[in-house]
Amino acid sequence: MGTSPGAAAVTTQNGRVRDAVTTARRVVVKIGSSSLTTATGGLADGRVDALVDTLGRLTAEGREVVLVSSGAIAAGLAPLGLTRRPRDLATQQAAASVGQGLLIGRYAASFARHGRTVGQVLLTVDDVTRRAHYRNAYRTLRKLLDLRAVPIVNENDTVATEEIRFGDNDRLAALVAALVHADLLVLLSDVDALWTGDPTRPQSTRITEVHDEADLAGITIGGAGRSGVGTGGMATKVEAARIATGFGIPVVLTAADLAAPALAGEPVGTLFHPQRQRPTARLFWLAHATSPRGRLHLDPGAVAAVVARRKSLLPAGITAVDGTFTAGDPVDLVDTAGAPVARGLVNYDAVELPGLLGRSTSELAAALGPAYEREVVHRDDLVLL
Repeated sequence: MGTSPGAAAVTTQNGRVRDAVTTARRVVVKIGSSSLTTATGGLADGRVDALVDTLGRLTAEGREVVLVSSGAIAAGLAPLGLTRRPRDLATQQAAASVGQGLLIGRYAASFARHGRTVGQVLLTVDDVTRRAHYRNAYRTLRKLLDLRAVPIVNENDTVATEEIRFGDNDRLAALVAALVHADLLVLLSDVDALWTGDPTRPQSTRITEVHDEADLAGITIGGAGRSGVGTGGMATKVEAARIATGFGIPVVLTAADLAAPALAGEPVGTLFHPQRQRPTARLFWLAHATSPRGRLHLDPGAVAAVVARRKSLLPAGITAVDGTFTAGDPVDLVDTAGAPVARGLVNYDAVELPGLLGRSTSELAAALGPAYEREVVHRDDLVLL
């Protein structure tokens, strides 16, 4: 998360606004369950209307807004007689089935006060990890924005299994921000900013800006939210900020009740500065929007070639293969300790590779034919982690 020339001017002493916020034309806003619902489940109408009023003002200025909203499961608790968020997947899906309709209906009614139509977009991990689905999701969101509608995005909790869940909507919001090439991502929660520790403790201090990883050193980041109705926490929000800033998108993290001043550019919450250069969409997609289907274990020489010299991965440098995958699937490249060092698109099926390990491409071509004189992972299809 390096500094970006002219990306965001923030001065708390003289009252200057954050330029990265006020100049952003396309904004993705994420709000968590605890900021929309009551402690026992059910939507808090006043909170929904307050958020929509803020976003409605943005659309009136001609800015595009995509809202990533949690709250479907939480909204379905009370109507089903549930007193707390269920732990089993089937009951979560049932609650989401009831709550999603209530959630989108409430947003539709609230945005109608501003003359805006909303469009529901429910996504699973496959929709942003499989390339064809990824493009289709972009086209849907782009068309909704072109038609001056407000896309309301949520994970498709009614059908998502444990294997195809995002796990939290913070990561989903970061991936959606990259998908639509947003100019700004705003993460709204029940905490007003990133703090050096527990905000309730007097020794903790608020972090106004994050320029790079050094600004995060020594920070104690808890993993759980406060309310018990959501799944995210500060750790997921920081990780989401890493993903978005890695794509060149500035991020503001603040409380839901500070949404209006935050989106007006006032120096509330924490501003995460974007990287200096935006990576190619393809490599960003590979690093952050894919789930590995297997692992290739590399010897030290191969690790050095891939990481230090940015070379393609050849069969000679692989010592073992894990997983079930086919050519074109994403796989992690791991070092001798099993730690992932890169991710790439593999050129072979998993069943083909064991017989190729440790052999040079020229040897393989002579023994098996010219089709085997190719890289296992080409450097153009590889991103370092």
